[in-house]
Amino acid sequence: MTEDFDPMPAEPDIAVTVLTGFLGAGKTTLLNRILTEDHKHKIAVIENEFGEEDIDSDLLVQSGAEQIVTMNNGCICCTIRGDLSRILTDLRLKRDKGELSFDRVVIETTGVANPGPVCQTFFMDDAVAPFFRLDGVVTIVDAKHGSQTLDEQPVAKDQVAFADRIFISKRDLVSAEDYEALRSRLVAMNPRAVIEPADMGNVPVEKVLDIYGFNMNDILDLDPGFLTGAHHHHHGDDVAAFMFVSDKPFDAARFEQYIQSLIAVYGPDMLRYKGLLYLKETDRRCVFQGVHMLFSADVLGPWGEKKPETKIVIIGRNLPKDAILKGFESCLAR
Repeated sequence: MTEDFDPMPAEPDIAVTVLTGFLGAGKTTLLNRILTEDHKHKIAVIENEFGEEDIDSDLLVQSGAEQIVTMNNGCICCTIRGDLSRILTDLRLKRDKGELSFDRVVIETTGVANPGPVCQTFFMDDAVAPFFRLDGVVTIVDAKHGSQTLDEQPVAKDQVAFADRIFISKRDLVSAEDYEALRSRLVAMNPRAVIEPADMGNVPVEKVLDIYGFNMNDILDLDPGFLTGAHHHHHGDDVAAFMFVSDKPFDAARFEQYIQSLIAVYGPDMLRYKGLLYLKETDRRCVFQGVHMLFSADVLGPWGEKKPETKIVIIGRNLPKDAILKGFESCLAR
């Protein structure tokens, strides 16, 4: 065996959490809580600052249990993909040599970053995908300024759309009515994310790490009721979610052809999509998920006592909802 031999694990064994949220929402406060809590995890933090001044690393607790890597080369969403790959690989190789000790990675993005390209790295990059598992995207939304930020900053909508879990900070600064209005808006934009308040970053670590938001083997239980109620549609957001639900099976070939054509046309605006599929040709459940132009599918166990049913949620920007839903209907087995 040569010194350069780099065996690939059977499954990616390093979990990665992407922590995002607009400027001032409270990402570093939450991260500091995680780094100081006695949770027994060893965390390597990859931090991105907009500009050359390293600000957040002075705020983060310097602990022997974590290796903090700060990148000062611009916004993650547009310039970091190559550098992220290099740094993740460097961390992994140092861990393999015993020079570093960590069991997971937290990537704190700059407040003006779209998390999409970061997520794509874990599917597209051959140096990253075999070793690192994208566990989930955690987004912080400021209760005081969240609605205004969503009105004025498109990237804030992307951060919400990509989230597997959303924490609303600064709840004490707004009325109960304003908080519920913001929460309803977030639900309409992303019904699949768990949404909870966060008091000064005081969030149990198990609600941030190991949430398996991007796990293909989870069992989806999407609730169409999330998208009912007129109050969910008053905001006019260009980012919105909708669902397709059917107890009739898909024709697998037609569905595959349709989803490929759908992604070819609307992929850049399909931020997150995920579904549990009922296919005519098999008695087993199938799940699929995607980010923009990339999607994958996996076969789970049999339906068992659970009634076969398709549930698909799509979160995107200015998508033709009615046309897409009709397209799914056309894929149902005759």
